Amino acid sequence: MSTGQTPYILVYGTEAVLRTEVMMPTARYRLLTTDMNNTELAHKKDIIDELQEMVKIRLVSYQQRVANTFNKYVHVRAFHVGDLVLRKTFQNTVDLTAGIFADNWEGPYFIDAVIGRGAYQLLSMDDIPLPRSWNALHLKLYHM
Repeated sequence: MSTGQTPYILVYGTEAVLRTEVMMPTARYRLLTTDMNNTELAHKKDIIDELQEMVKIRLVSYQQRVANTFNKYVHVRAFHVGDLVLRKTFQNTVDLTAGIFADNWEGPYFIDAVIGRGAYQLLSMDDIPLPRSWNALHLKLYHM
């Protein structure tokens, strides 16, 4: 530099090095040689596949733990044709004048047909079919 200032970064071999590390060498520059560096790189290339496999195993283990925790609280509700069930009431079907004493469930209804996975066609006690199918999440078994 022509202004008389000392540069903070020097080029040392093929690497840019801070000026303090050139004047006062650290363990990184004093102990590491090119041969040792190449040996370390070769070793890391050899074990990278092993490390990736270990990471994959840990990831699968974590995913299984999360799935088990989630599935612990899942209860399968399966009904058969002819079962008596109660249907959950919704805001549009609840009696607004009842307040907090309103019914949470309506029914009982008969299971008329199994439509698909968790979907059921309901039949009232007067043998009148309900207009649409209902999911098992909104039904519960009626015990007499």
